[in-house]
Amino acid sequence: MEFKLQHTDPLSNARAGLLTTDHGTIETPIFMPVGTLGSVKGVQQWELKEDIKAQIILGNTYHLYLRPGIETLEKAGGLHKFNGFDRPMLTDSGGFQVFSLTGIRKLREEGCEFRSHIDGSKHIFTPEKVIDIERSIGADIMMAFDECPPGTSDYNYAKKSLGLTHRWLDRCLKRFNETEPKYGYNQSLFPIVQGCTFKDLRQQSAEFVASKNADGNAIGGLAVGEPAEVMYEMIEVVNEILPKDKPRYLMGVGTPVNILEGIERGVDMFDCVMPTRNGRNAMLFTSNGIMNMRNKKWENDFSPVDPDGTSYVDQAYSKAYLHHLFKAQELLALQIASIHNLAFYLWLVGEARKHIIAGDFTSWKATMVKRVSTRL
Repeated sequence: MEFKLQHTDPLSNARAGLLTTDHGTIETPIFMPVGTLGSVKGVQQWELKEDIKAQIILGNTYHLYLRPGIETLEKAGGLHKFNGFDRPMLTDSGGFQVFSLTGIRKLREEGCEFRSHIDGSKHIFTPEKVIDIERSIGADIMMAFDECPPGTSDYNYAKKSLGLTHRWLDRCLKRFNETEPKYGYNQSLFPIVQGCTFKDLRQQSAEFVASKNADGNAIGGLAVGEPAEVMYEMIEVVNEILPKDKPRYLMGVGTPVNILEGIERGVDMFDCVMPTRNGRNAMLFTSNGIMNMRNKKWENDFSPVDPDGTSYVDQAYSKAYLHHLFKAQELLALQIASIHNLAFYLWLVGEARKHIIAGDFTSWKATMVKRVSTRL
């Protein structure tokens, strides 16, 4: 994998770059649609590529391990062959999902024992096993196995958790270096910076992660209930330390405003379920603000979904039609809203990139924050 930094905004830490993998080149900053089970919910692969213009998508190690299972993925030749998406992919390590299984998991130095949320069967994830699973899935970018502590953790728990995450990272790196890709193309492993909302722990973690000289680095454990301003502060603390010549991935974030604020602070990669999850619940993000398509005000509004949008659904369907579909509980509503929201997110980071290159990102961002946070 290669990362080339092309432009930096003169008034902020916003960056534009090119991230090259064996499955293609990604223009950063970038948003990555979440395909947890090898599928971005409600969206076909050709729509991801042609209309949404997704350059990279995610899969999740925990969920793919349980269904369809590693044996099936290996027989298929990896996730790219299995789901037919021939562009870059990233896999989360499953750490967040495993540690969300409160009451049905046990944490120890070796790894994390848990019971499947599907059938209650018992499993264990160790750093070594997670690397093996991610090799079998075959994503271009693999994430290290970490503990994602609750956002409400006190300092002592956060410090103890961070030590475990760092020890697990060393084991992940060792296993990664001992093994080879299975499908004839290269894979990269990204460490994850943790430390909750404690500045000194975040600094320690960023320094530890930076010392590993990985192809890229991630920032985890944010957007888990802490105030937005605290999240932004932690991003600034971490990005002061993480190497500037490597891509930075902020995990699980977030709203359009969160993404713009992250870009301003030097983040290159984002993912979040919000565009599809909120879309399925009738919330549309647009270039002029946020709409709840169940609201009666759209009942007789025959203007396009987003007059300034770039997706085909923005021009093909009216607000009144989408309102009708949601009220009638038609499945097409979920598909249209998901495609629109993802296309909007990709448009937003694409526009940010253009303005970083043009040198006026800061003024453009100030305008866009007001627009995209308006309730219509």
